[in-house]
Amino acid sequence: MFHRTASGRRLAYERLEGQGPGVVFLHGFKSDMGGTKAVDLEAWCRAQGRAMLRFDLSGHGSSEGRVEEFGVGDWLKDARDVIDALAPGRQVLVGSSLGGWLALLLARERPERWAGLVTIAAAPDFTARMQAEFTDADHEALVREGRITRPSEYGEDYVFSRRLFDQGAENSVFGQPLALPMPVRFLQGTADADVPIEDALRLLSHAEGPDIRLMLVKDADHRFSGPGELRMIREAVTELAG
Repeated sequence: MFHRTASGRRLAYERLEGQGPGVVFLHGFKSDMGGTKAVDLEAWCRAQGRAMLRFDLSGHGSSEGRVEEFGVGDWLKDARDVIDALAPGRQVLVGSSLGGWLALLLARERPERWAGLVTIAAAPDFTARMQAEFTDADHEALVREGRITRPSEYGEDYVFSRRLFDQGAENSVFGQPLALPMPVRFLQGTADADVPIEDALRLLSHAEGPDIRLMLVKDADHRFSGPGELRMIREAVTELAG
C-alpha cells in the first residue's frame, strides 16, 4: 500500500491491525521494510495480535525517488507524517541504524507519543563521523559532484550526497540534550564494523532518562539478524510493549 505525505512523497507501507501499544519499525540506510528484522518482528506482532507499521523511506524499497535525493531531515518528515497518519496512539519505536537515528529524533521531539524505544546498531550523527574522516579528495568530490561513494558489503556502492551531510548537521542527536523519559533499550553488536562500540557508549552516556539500558552482543555485526539477535529484539519489544 502507499501513503502520500504532506510533502507529496509516495511512501510504500505495510500495516498490521491489532492491539496497542503498536510497533513502528524504521529501517536503515539503503535497506527497506522487507529486511530480515522488520519481517521477523511483523511475524511476532501477528502472532501476538499486536498492531505494527513498517514503511520504506523516500528513495528506499518501493517508495519514490533515489536515496541520494534525500537527507535525514527529509526522512524525519517521512517518518513523522506516515506514523501520525497510520499509527495512532502510543507506539514502541524500533529503529535500525539510520532508523535508530530517526527514532531518537522522534523520541526527543515528542516523548509522550512513545511507549518505548528500541534501537538496533543506532547510527546517530554518522554523517559527522564520516566527515571527520574525509580525505582532501572526498571534500573536493562533495563540492564538485555533490556526492561521494563508498563500497558496501551489502550490494552496490553507497552514495552519500551533500544534502545528506547538510541535513545530518541540522538534525544532530549529540549536538543537543537527549531526554528519553520512556523505557529505552539500545542493542549493539561488538563486531559491528559500521557503528563502533564507542558510539554506542557515547549514546548511552549522552541520553538522559530513568530506564535506559545498552545491551552488547558479542560477535554480532551490523546486520544484527542472527536467530539470537532477532530473539533479543522481540524480547526488548515484549518488555516495553507490555
